[in-house]
Amino acid sequence: MSETEVEAPVETTEAVVEEEKTEAVVETKNQPETKKEGPEKWGIAHIYSSYNNTIIHMTDLTGGETVAISSGGIHVNADRYESSPFAAMKAANAVVEATRTKGFTGFHIRVRAVGGVGSRVPGPGAQAAIRALARGGFKIGRIDDVTPIPHDTTRKKGGKRGRRV
Repeated sequence: MSETEVEAPVETTEAVVEEEKTEAVVETKNQPETKKEGPEKWGIAHIYSSYNNTIIHMTDLTGGETVAISSGGIHVNADRYESSPFAAMKAANAVVEATRTKGFTGFHIRVRAVGGVGSRVPGPGAQAAIRALARGGFKIGRIDDVTPIPHDTTRKKGGKRGRRV
């Protein structure tokens, strides 16, 4: 009789343990399903930044189809603020919202300055635009500098004696 009494409580404790395990498994299965939405969709963010304006142009991977475009001049009133980091951040946020609605999950970034005989350094809005795009919740692949730099340049404007002020 003592053997059967000992076996019965052991079976009930195992059943309780099995129920707890199944509940835990159900909880862990629900969490990854919410994170996984679908296939990844990548694009390219072209950032053109000069000392006069910042333009952010989002395209698909081929670069042929425009997804969203915005510039600093759209978001500020005065001309002198078009190239500011604040205007670049607002333009990047507008592009992020438009891109998110079209189902993109990540993008590569191409930063471009004026180049040629102009400045080879991106303007003040480039850094702010990159930071705002990174905060948008997208995956970021490569960040490339695609400023056109000539091997042998053309003559700068201003003539032989330069610009006389």
